[in-house]
Amino acid sequence: MNGKTLTLAGAVAAALAAASFTAQAAPPAGKESCYGVAVKGHNDCAAGAHSCSGQSTVNYSGADFKYVPAGTCAKMNTHGHKGSLTPA
Repeated sequence: MNGKTLTLAGAVAAALAAASFTAQAAPPAGKESCYGVAVKGHNDCAAGAHSCSGQSTVNYSGADFKYVPAGTCAKMNTHGHKGSLTPA
């Protein structure tokens, strides 16, 4: 590969990463991202742990989240795992 190809590939990768992050940043209307309550394979996304939905490998990971109704995350306690609005 030459320098132009590498520069273009880097720009494309950066754009895709930014688009992916932007999509994760805004939950659906009336929902909030609740970390630590998703069971293995049933997460909506994650904070840098993997590429996204359905890819969690452990139950109740603090890096994975589920969308829950707004205002309910802080009250959640799933099998002893409390919900959090921020990743662990």
